[in-house]
Amino acid sequence: MSATKRVPVSEGVWSDLSTLKGPGQTYDDLLASMIEQEKKRRFIEDMDRIEEEGDFVELDFGVQNSD
Repeated sequence: MSATKRVPVSEGVWSDLSTLKGPGQTYDDLLASMIEQEKKRRFIEDMDRIEEEGDFVELDFGVQNSD
Protein backbone atom coordinates (compact mmCIF):
# COMPACT_ATOMS: atom_id res chain seq x y z
CA MET A 1 0.00 0.00 0.00
CA SER A 2 1.18 3.50 -0.72
CA ALA A 3 1.66 6.21 1.87
CA THR A 4 -1.30 7.04 4.06
CA LYS A 5 -2.95 10.41 3.44
CA ARG A 6 -5.26 12.31 5.71
CA VAL A 7 -8.45 13.85 4.38
CA PRO A 8 -10.13 16.34 6.71
CA VAL A 9 -13.92 15.99 6.86
CA SER A 10 -16.62 17.59 8.96
CA GLU A 11 -18.20 15.74 11.86
CA GLY A 12 -21.37 15.29 9.82
CA VAL A 13 -19.54 13.68 6.89
CA TRP A 14 -17.59 11.45 9.26
CA SER A 15 -20.84 10.36 10.89
CA ASP A 16 -22.47 9.64 7.52
CA LEU A 17 -19.43 7.64 6.39
CA SER A 18 -19.50 5.68 9.60
CA THR A 19 -23.11 4.63 9.01
CA LEU A 20 -22.26 3.45 5.48
CA LYS A 21 -19.23 1.40 6.56
CA GLY A 22 -19.91 -2.28 7.00
CA PRO A 23 -18.58 -4.47 9.83
CA GLY A 24 -14.90 -5.18 9.24
CA GLN A 25 -14.81 -2.79 6.29
CA THR A 26 -12.10 -0.17 6.32
CA TYR A 27 -12.73 3.43 5.36
CA ASP A 28 -10.29 2.84 2.49
CA ASP A 29 -12.48 -0.04 1.25
CA LEU A 30 -15.64 2.04 1.67
CA LEU A 31 -14.24 5.01 -0.23
CA ALA A 32 -12.82 2.78 -2.99
CA SER A 33 -16.26 1.20 -3.42
CA MET A 34 -17.95 4.58 -3.50
CA ILE A 35 -15.46 5.84 -6.09
CA GLU A 36 -16.07 2.79 -8.30
CA GLN A 37 -19.84 3.29 -8.06
CA GLU A 38 -19.47 6.95 -9.02
CA LYS A 39 -17.28 6.07 -12.02
CA LYS A 40 -19.92 3.61 -13.24
CA ARG A 41 -22.70 6.15 -12.69
CA ARG A 42 -20.83 8.77 -14.69
CA PHE A 43 -20.09 6.29 -17.48
CA ILE A 44 -23.78 5.35 -17.78
CA GLU A 45 -24.76 9.01 -17.66
CA ASP A 46 -22.29 9.78 -20.46
CA MET A 47 -23.54 6.86 -22.58
CA ASP A 48 -27.16 7.98 -22.10
CA ARG A 49 -26.25 11.54 -23.12
CA ILE A 50 -24.34 10.34 -26.19
CA GLU A 51 -27.26 8.10 -27.19
CA GLU A 52 -29.71 11.00 -26.86
CA GLU A 53 -27.58 13.62 -28.59
CA GLY A 54 -25.58 11.50 -31.01
CA ASP A 55 -26.04 11.39 -34.75
CA PHE A 56 -25.16 7.82 -35.66
CA VAL A 57 -24.57 6.20 -39.03
CA GLU A 58 -24.76 2.53 -39.90
CA LEU A 59 -21.45 0.90 -40.75
CA ASP A 60 -21.34 -1.71 -43.49
CA PHE A 61 -18.69 -4.30 -42.73
CA GLY A 62 -19.54 -6.43 -45.76
CA VAL A 63 -20.73 -9.32 -43.57
CA GLN A 64 -23.85 -11.03 -44.82
CA ASN A 65 -26.68 -11.63 -42.38
CA SER A 66 -27.30 -15.37 -41.91
CA ASP A 67 -31.04 -14.89 -41.14
